[in-house]
Amino acid sequence: MSITISLLIPFLGTMLGSAMVFFMKDKIEPRIEKLLSGFAAGVMIAASVWSLLIPSIDMATEQGGIKWLPAAIGFLLGMFFLFILDILIPHLHAKSEKAEGLPSKLKNTTKLVLAVTLHNIPEGMAVGVVIAGMLNQNTGITLTGALALAIGIAIQNFPEGAIISMPLKSEGDSKVKAFIYGTLSGIVEPIGAILTILLTSYLTPFLPYFLSFAAGAMLYVVVEELIPQSQIGEHSNIGTIGVAIGFTLMMILDIALG
Repeated sequence: MSITISLLIPFLGTMLGSAMVFFMKDKIEPRIEKLLSGFAAGVMIAASVWSLLIPSIDMATEQGGIKWLPAAIGFLLGMFFLFILDILIPHLHAKSEKAEGLPSKLKNTTKLVLAVTLHNIPEGMAVGVVIAGMLNQNTGITLTGALALAIGIAIQNFPEGAIISMPLKSEGDSKVKAFIYGTLSGIVEPIGAILTILLTSYLTPFLPYFLSFAAGAMLYVVVEELIPQSQIGEHSNIGTIGVAIGFTLMMILDIALG
């Protein structure tokens, strides 16, 4: 039951955030959006370090060999994996006029949803690989540690859900349609988590690589998307404050519950 809750908590965060389209009359105020983007970046940076990279190094140390090697290799592979998806998947970031990825005739609303879906892939992987580490009782990862990561990601998914559903409404979609699209952008997280758990259950010795792989994928999103969103234009210091708050909150969650 606790594992199921850990899988669903991040998705619930996206769903609740998307539901803000029913309560907010207009677009999110730019300074608030910068704060939220920075907050999401801070959460993901802290989660990558405390929930993924440090456990990866600890496991590699226990296995023997070069303790930093799995973390370094996995991290770079995770960055490269998201880089390839970023090139291949047609998507459109909010407030951007030019779509990225392969040329496509998809509607802009669909490309907006794909942008957030691309963002959510590494988060689902992160939750899945931490749960896999918890199920493997020799890793030192606890259930509360897995819950801490799930809660942290859910907290930053809440504003992300609002950030995707509000522009969809502004593009002309109904509130219900915008909510559904925003919610569907998060369904990749539990799916990705389950697939990661199944994969790592057969490749337990490679768990340190999977942990750092998820960290690299998450940090690609931070550097490529969230930080630029929080720093572009005026009031960039608000985005920086958001990073500090998000990082501190996720760090506290992981240390207190991990």
